[in-house]
Amino acid sequence: MSKKKLVILSGAGISAESGLKTFRDADGLWEGHDVMAVATPEGWQKDQELVLKFYNARRKQLLEVHPNSAHHTIASLETYLDVTIITQNVDDLHERAGSSDVIHIHGELLKVRSIADENTIYSWKKDLHTGDLAPDGKQLRPHVVWFGEAVPLLDLAARKVAQASYVIIVGTSMQVYPAASLIDYAPQDAHCYFVDPSPSISGSARLEVIAEKATVGIPKVAQMLIQNIKK
Repeated sequence: MSKKKLVILSGAGISAESGLKTFRDADGLWEGHDVMAVATPEGWQKDQELVLKFYNARRKQLLEVHPNSAHHTIASLETYLDVTIITQNVDDLHERAGSSDVIHIHGELLKVRSIADENTIYSWKKDLHTGDLAPDGKQLRPHVVWFGEAVPLLDLAARKVAQASYVIIVGTSMQVYPAASLIDYAPQDAHCYFVDPSPSISGSARLEVIAEKATVGIPKVAQMLIQNIKK
């Protein structure tokens, strides 16, 4: 008997509980920098050194933190369901927790690519500097999707959501597009769960809201799903 499909739409909130700063603080700054200066193609053209310093700091921090219980609970659901994670996060905490199918729609912090070829991608855990070149002789840049750039994996993510029997939204308000549009692809009979300590939307027959942080809410949803499967 084939497993039912579960799609997780995850965002910064789940990683924040592991100690990672959210990408954009309430004041719109990251470590004193306007994110538009360090996370746009224009920022890269204007001050490449600043952008590299910004991502080097984020990469270093990522390597110092660990997956939390929400990440591990999601990974454990693969025993019962066919699980795909579609994450806006550029960290690898889902993978480190044991999840096997993770789509990073905004790229991956521990990878870099040639500025001349977005498909020439390499694993990278150290600092990245001006002068670090791909085999094609071009400068390497962080393998992340900056503001104003296309989201190449969005179509794949939409196809995955369209196959789901269950959808869990966690760590994201689903207010930022184009990622926020993904929930619209869920089948009408899919049951959706929204885990957020301060939910911006109310529940419905199709959407169950769990007003908890990820490490509390995800185990609750997991228990509900497992009980439903075993009926």
